Amino acid sequence: MHPEPINLLGLDASALTQLVGQWGGKPFRARQLQKWVHQRGTSQFDDMTDLARDFRAQLTQRCVVQAPKVLSQHRSSDGTRKWLFDVGQGNAIESVFIPEDDRGTLCISSQAGCNVACRFCSTGHQGFNRNLTAAEIIGQLWWARHELMQDLDSARIQHANPDRHAVVTNETRLISNVVMMGMGEPLLNYEPVLAALRMMLDDNAYGLSRRRVTVSTSGVVPMMDRLSQDCPVALAVSLHAPNDALRDELVPLNKKYPLDELLAACERYLEFAPRDFITFEYVMLDGVNDSDLHAKQLIEIARRVHCKLNLIPFNPFPASGLQRSSAARIKVFSQHLIDAGIVTTVRKTRGDDIDAACGQLAGEVKDRTNLSEKMASRKMIPIKETRE
Repeated sequence: MHPEPINLLGLDASALTQLVGQWGGKPFRARQLQKWVHQRGTSQFDDMTDLARDFRAQLTQRCVVQAPKVLSQHRSSDGTRKWLFDVGQGNAIESVFIPEDDRGTLCISSQAGCNVACRFCSTGHQGFNRNLTAAEIIGQLWWARHELMQDLDSARIQHANPDRHAVVTNETRLISNVVMMGMGEPLLNYEPVLAALRMMLDDNAYGLSRRRVTVSTSGVVPMMDRLSQDCPVALAVSLHAPNDALRDELVPLNKKYPLDELLAACERYLEFAPRDFITFEYVMLDGVNDSDLHAKQLIEIARRVHCKLNLIPFNPFPASGLQRSSAARIKVFSQHLIDAGIVTTVRKTRGDDIDAACGQLAGEVKDRTNLSEKMASRKMIPIKETRE
């Protein structure tokens, strides 16, 4: 029986160098191979023309470059694109590309489903099946970059621009930012996520800045500390509530790592972070977490941890039993924060016509945890704060 081929998409520089070294190859061969795979997006070893013929034959025999298969893709009226990737056994994950004037952001997934079970997130209502491999994580970036480069080539032909190199090096910053804010809790799939992050930052792969790669977490405190030492990138924390009682309801992980522990971990992370702030994400839920009292409590948190606040208008889905705060309420809430000197933004909803907006990614998950049934049985949050 032949051994399972090695998917090179899942190997960071260290692992690739080790593999090539086992075959008697020198480290520069690993770097060449890495550039072919990630920078040029090449999946056929015979096309890697500056590699020795016998080395290419060895690669063909033992390895593959294989991203997850695309089941479907959608384009929003605002330019947002969403891909549905098959990750086997009836599971599918989603990735979203959001083009803006000054950047192009790719949102990628780290798990098939999610077991954190936040009330307002449709992924959580799908349940959980398994962690993704490093190849499945970085494969989303590999594929999206390939697709977007093809679009550039088409645009070049249409505009009769003979200089492809000029288009490629500028890339109009096609994918300038990556955020791990798709399906799953990245820090509960630590080792594959770490390998993927290292490839994103590697100059022989994608060469992204630490400031432009963001890991979003619900607050897995021990793994936040590990990330600060292993690969400190920008950090976003899904806060969503300014006190423990409410956060226990909205983000059940809070029962294990309550706010005081989470905020202390944020302070420790800042010592190593590429930015001098943590981004706190805060979904705006009508009558649940959007009162003036909540704003005051949030201000106290922001005075403890140097942060930016990103208010996210909730994208409703039937199973949640929740509604979006009104535009007027969001405006008043954000003004409280701004008046207190806190940098505050309200996220612009993108891709909601193709279910690609924040909190809408659900994919297809064969729930092996019965989490989806438990989520369905949870009662409405019985908290209605008086607005001051």
